Formats: sequence, structure tokens, C-alpha cells
Amino acid sequence: MDYRPDTTMALPEASMTPLPADILELLEQPVYPFVATTYPDGRPQNTPVWIDVVDGRPVFNTAVGRVKERNLRRDPRVSLSFLAPDDPYKYYELRGTVEFSTEGAVEQINKLAKKYIGQDTYPWLQPGEQRINVFVNVEKVSGMGS
Repeated sequence: MDYRPDTTMALPEASMTPLPADILELLEQPVYPFVATTYPDGRPQNTPVWIDVVDGRPVFNTAVGRVKERNLRRDPRVSLSFLAPDDPYKYYELRGTVEFSTEGAVEQINKLAKKYIGQDTYPWLQPGEQRINVFVNVEKVSGMGS
């Protein structure tokens, strides 16, 4: 497999499907979406992530070389699912494709650390670790609940 972890793709200006206001409001809170990707053999892979919204698009952050990043480089289709923090019977799913950017990735993980754990810097950053932002181009929004 030809794997180049330093590849950065250009980002489009906006999401393919704008997120409804109630979902944008939820994503401003510390909700914990699960990111679903697939392994090369088609088996599902799920990981909880910290999330933010940048220019109307969901964005999460990971380290280059992690399973979800490798899976999404191979197949950029993704699903994010999460519950409303105040109502565990209200479920949302965002489906689409991803794009990557290393620009501002350390600053982004620090912003997420502040949001999720109240710390100004991400405490688990490893020496030499390259962080990467994963932007979701939302194609479908669904959900159900009270």
C-alpha cells in the first residue's frame, strides 16, 4: 500500500448538506460521536471521538497512522452517530465523506481538550506525533427520537 501520511488535501468551502441548527447547537456541546469506518476486508470499525464544527462542517482530530485515519484514507466514506446529551432516546447520524488537513491540527486538538476535559493543551500528545484534522462533508442527516 502506498501510504503517505504527510498528504494534505484541499478543503471545499462548505458542506454538501448544511447541518440543521439543532444539530449545530448539539455539536457545540461535549457530545461523543462514534465514527464508523471500514477495514479493508469490509469489517466495521467504530471509534468515539471529540468533535467540533468549523465553517459549518463537523471536524474531529486524530493522529496520523491510527486505524480510523488509515481506513478513511483508503475509503473516505464515514458515519458519525451520537445521542443528545439530555435525551438518550434522541439519536442523530451524519453520513458523508472526509477530507484531511494537518494545518492547525495541534491547535484544534488543544481546543477540543479545553471543550472536553477543561485543559488548555491536549495532555496525551506524544513526541513526534503528527495530528490531523478530519473534516466531514455531510451528505445525509438522519435521526429519530423524542
